[in-house]
Amino acid sequence: MQQQPKQHHFDLTRLGLIGRGLLVGLLTGVVVSVFRFCIERGLKVVQWIYGQIAQTPWLIVPWIGLSLIVAVFVGLLVKKVPDIKGSGIPQVEGQLAGELDYAWWPVLWRKFVGGILGIGSGLFLGREGPSIQLGATIGQGFAEKTHQTGADRRSLIAGGAAGGLSAAFNAPIASTLFVLEEVYHNFSPIIWTTALTSAIASNFVSLNFFGLVPVLHIPYGTNLPLSQYGNLVGLGVFLGVFGYLYQNVTLTMPSWYAKLRLPSWLDGIVPFLLIIPIGLFWPKLLGGGNAVILNIAAITPALLPLIGIFVLRFVFSTLSYGSGLPGGIFLPILSLGAILGAIYAQVMVAVGWMPANFVPNFIIFAMAGYFAGIGKAPFTAILLITEMVGTLHHLMPLAVVSMTAYLVVDLLGGAPIYEALLEKLTLPKLPEHSGIQDRLEIPIFEGATFEGHQVRDFKWPKESLLIAIRRGERQVIPHGDTLMRAGDTLIILTDRSNRAWVRHQIDKLNVSPT
Repeated sequence: MQQQPKQHHFDLTRLGLIGRGLLVGLLTGVVVSVFRFCIERGLKVVQWIYGQIAQTPWLIVPWIGLSLIVAVFVGLLVKKVPDIKGSGIPQVEGQLAGELDYAWWPVLWRKFVGGILGIGSGLFLGREGPSIQLGATIGQGFAEKTHQTGADRRSLIAGGAAGGLSAAFNAPIASTLFVLEEVYHNFSPIIWTTALTSAIASNFVSLNFFGLVPVLHIPYGTNLPLSQYGNLVGLGVFLGVFGYLYQNVTLTMPSWYAKLRLPSWLDGIVPFLLIIPIGLFWPKLLGGGNAVILNIAAITPALLPLIGIFVLRFVFSTLSYGSGLPGGIFLPILSLGAILGAIYAQVMVAVGWMPANFVPNFIIFAMAGYFAGIGKAPFTAILLITEMVGTLHHLMPLAVVSMTAYLVVDLLGGAPIYEALLEKLTLPKLPEHSGIQDRLEIPIFEGATFEGHQVRDFKWPKESLLIAIRRGERQVIPHGDTLMRAGDTLIILTDRSNRAWVRHQIDKLNVSPT
């Protein structure tokens, strides 16, 4: 009997993901690059205006009036569509988890306009969170126009989010990892393929706008010797304590605003008015902090001025974010980390425990450590600073500082800042039924409850069905005796409306080590 020749079929699934991710990335790159350009130009105009006010004091009156008008206008945008408030990262995380949803177009244009007016006015807010939400919203709109649903829709939202951060920071690898580590919490092949493609495409567009120089190009003299690694641990502990403090102040700031008894959409008046004295006396400190980082690295101030700059930026960045205006904490966190790194280094230099030529190194290390502690995303922190600074020489010190800060915040009981902010936005939902099926992916980590147990050992939510277990490159069809292993990913079928509820129920069963 003649053997039939083997037929080879092309699997176009990954090609389709890459194609869609490419288109979303290009669109996101254009939108976020224009967004970033407008903010940078706006900040320069605002600093010029403060210079004019210093020469012609009576101009302060119309400037206060204009500031109030802008604050009220942005507040009205937030009142109309509350999903544009803050950084937008918790909202994107909630969308991917199925805990909230919103119409894409009203959020897109309002976040764009509100972000430019708020961040470009000099408030201590970052462009990165809004850039992530802008990208995610573009991905959502693309999915709607091309009739993508379920996992394909989520992959486009995640891809847009990665593209948004990539265009804001010119860091495509770290942007992809941030979405996987901090926003989606799952290294799904569908998600990372789309996210990486989108981030690369978006970064290409952004580089054409702003050039090839890294966003935070900080020159340094020599690599840190091993004899100074004890100071890295000390820096990590220092950053962890202040990171925990930042988490708590940021999370409680909205309740402090509530004591003003103003309508929430008018809370933005407070930072818009309080920023005016800062603009008059220290205009170079305005904005998210990119210029602050570069200036401190170039000419590091003495210890007392550094402490004053830190207190000022700490207080006003939390005030700005707590008001609910469209703007993020990503870059403000990095700028605070850089200042803390300079403070720590200056103290060590003063007591003779470190040569002065290593101060720029510690500014770089501290940015990663502070973000790793507050966001509890050390991998992202290490890669982000590596890409933003433009050198691989700092990988080992970055890892030591980031893991130390992460551990300190964890021991103090700090939660990932974006997850904590999401919890304040959403309430647990009861099961619903939309009649549309969707899939949920649950990874099993080392030490999780599911590891080493059979499927039959657990009472699964009745609104769900375990249809497959992805194990490496293959899928296993499960039955009651199937043993679940670390590294597996459970593929669970449920109603689209129940994704978040089912995830919460399964998370209670599958307690993972933190």
